[in-house]
Amino acid sequence: MLSRCKLLTIGWVLLVSLTCFGCTSLWRRPPAIDDDLDVASLRAAIRFSIDYLQKLPPERIVGEQPRQFTAKEILASLKIFEQLLGDWQCPECFAREVNTHFELVPSSSDAADVLFTGYYQVVIDGSLVPTEKFRFPIYAKPPDLITAQKVTLVPRLIEERIFGRAEGEQFLPYYTRQQIDQEGLLRGRGLEIAWVADPIALFFLHIQGSGIIRLADGSQLSVGYAAQNGWPYRSIGRLLIDTGKLAKEEASMQRLRRYLQENPEEQNEILDYNQSYIFFRMNPSGAIGSLEVPVTPGRSIATDLRLFPKGALALVRTEIPTIDSAGELTGWRPATRFVLNQDSGGAIRGPQRADIYFGAGETAASMAGYMNRQGKMFFLVLRTSD
Repeated sequence: MLSRCKLLTIGWVLLVSLTCFGCTSLWRRPPAIDDDLDVASLRAAIRFSIDYLQKLPPERIVGEQPRQFTAKEILASLKIFEQLLGDWQCPECFAREVNTHFELVPSSSDAADVLFTGYYQVVIDGSLVPTEKFRFPIYAKPPDLITAQKVTLVPRLIEERIFGRAEGEQFLPYYTRQQIDQEGLLRGRGLEIAWVADPIALFFLHIQGSGIIRLADGSQLSVGYAAQNGWPYRSIGRLLIDTGKLAKEEASMQRLRRYLQENPEEQNEILDYNQSYIFFRMNPSGAIGSLEVPVTPGRSIATDLRLFPKGALALVRTEIPTIDSAGELTGWRPATRFVLNQDSGGAIRGPQRADIYFGAGETAASMAGYMNRQGKMFFLVLRTSD
């Protein structure tokens, strides 16, 4: 999501998104500094990023575009920005200070659109023991899932993590969703964390990466991402669109759920199309992002962390869905806010994608399910004295 613009030699990246409502050239200019959320949630999210960055070696590279950024640079920038929050109650003062200390830079030379989607923490009924009702397992990371490093030297050095399993002297791909769920190749190995009743809800737990399992006695079990089987994410929404079963404009999470419920004979084939499979772990601290820090509703985003500086602050402007009491979409409202780059996702790839975390529960699920809006992105680089 990064610009090829020439940047200052010392700085950090602040990602900004703007929705274009007509004139494309207008949104190539830096946006106004604004925020539609509370300062307390922003302070908390910044603190989580600082906690992450302080544990890294100062010279560790945490972002590759628009140039390489070190943990030291991002950390220094966050601390400076945190100090500026003292002027939050005076919007004009705050905007002036941000513009004084940071330079906004567009994410691409042509101000390309960015697609903003949403994610949330699933709440799903479950059991710690299998029953006739609760018979679909949530699996922990299998001990035979191996992570290896693949190094390509030509045409340039590329290091990539790959996942698989050993069979004799062979390194093979790990089992697919179909092999795990339909053939039961992990069944009976003591990997089950809990069992749920709804395989569709379980599938969306995999998509979201974290959730709350609500037990019969009223207690709750928080689970989060532990590992992935190595197969690439494939969108079942895209599958249904490409096969003519859904119109493109219908493809919300809510509509996908309804199609699966109304067509149970197709359910397994559709779900198995996404061969990617997520393994979970207990998360007593709640929803945790890929930086191993808590994610904050409305303030945390998931991006392609191969590109963006990890933990960096961002200003995004897009439109957010408005939801009625029944969880139905009633419209869209403009939203500008600072967020932290604290997570990643299998479907979030490339420079024109960002995923906003909406929190837990039904309202969050509805908003995340409908969230699908274009925007623009800018970067903010710390100014230096000449």
